[in-house]
Amino acid sequence: MNKTLFLFLLVPFLLISCLKNDKQSQPVSGKTNTISVIIDDQLWYGEVGDTIRNKFASPVWGLTQEEPLFTINQYPARLLEGFVTDSRSIIVVKKATTDKFEIIRSKKLPHNTFRIYGKSVDDIICSIELNSAQMIKIIRDAEIEKIQQDNSKSLLNQAIIKNKFHATLEIPVGYEYMLHKKNFIWLKNNIISGNTSLLVYQVPLRSFKKSNIVGDIIKMRDSVGAYIKGREPNTRMITGEAYAPYFTSTLLDGKKAYETKGSWEMRNDFMAGPFINYAIIDEKYNRILVIEGFCYSPSNQERDLMLDLEAIIKSVKIDKK
Repeated sequence: MNKTLFLFLLVPFLLISCLKNDKQSQPVSGKTNTISVIIDDQLWYGEVGDTIRNKFASPVWGLTQEEPLFTINQYPARLLEGFVTDSRSIIVVKKATTDKFEIIRSKKLPHNTFRIYGKSVDDIICSIELNSAQMIKIIRDAEIEKIQQDNSKSLLNQAIIKNKFHATLEIPVGYEYMLHKKNFIWLKNNIISGNTSLLVYQVPLRSFKKSNIVGDIIKMRDSVGAYIKGREPNTRMITGEAYAPYFTSTLLDGKKAYETKGSWEMRNDFMAGPFINYAIIDEKYNRILVIEGFCYSPSNQERDLMLDLEAIIKSVKIDKK
């Protein structure tokens, strides 16, 4: 009887132990654009915390509502690193006998752990100031990589895009072809809070004048905006006029490209939202290949939706001629 009772009491503990081990052995995914910061409360609620928030939770440019670059969850440093969080990115900040900045990368999640040690508050702040741009890039790249991995599990048929543009994109199932013309495709994905869209089109290489590339991009996207209609008659999508778009040059699939971020609005309607536009200089096909993503989400956050679109666009592969 005692032996039976002992086994009866032991089994639940064994099951709990097995479940814990199984849970610890599974990779964790974490929420998109979320950072865990392991730091003592004294530092977090002082100048160091203010510096971290200013760098990593600054407003995202181009959205129709204010949202932070990353969502930050703070944990006291006395807790074990990596045990309290499932984030893909962890920042460990603490005072130490020596100044130190270290990046620990792992193929398993979390992808990246950043250690910032300093002998004083000023030393820690200086390290954050010097390294935050690099950290932000690494974190964003890891987020995009994770989205692309998830998308690759179930992809939309690429035949139409490949035949029209000699290119492929890793577009997840859920998107539908809304419109396709000779040199233009519009794909749309309906979500609970609204929708996300992708535009793929091409124009001759001569369309861009080096003296006013931003102006040429705005004219180009406003011209194809005639295909995107609103809920009311006589509507069309145009580039928002309230703020100048953000513009920079980059590389996509090894080719020079121009990145433009801004807001769109529907003329003669009340619809609006953010867009991200990439104009790829493709000399082999004597064209500018344009891939744009935009979303309409009036009752929900836009930040993560725009990152999803950016991840799709950055998966582009152009056929070798």
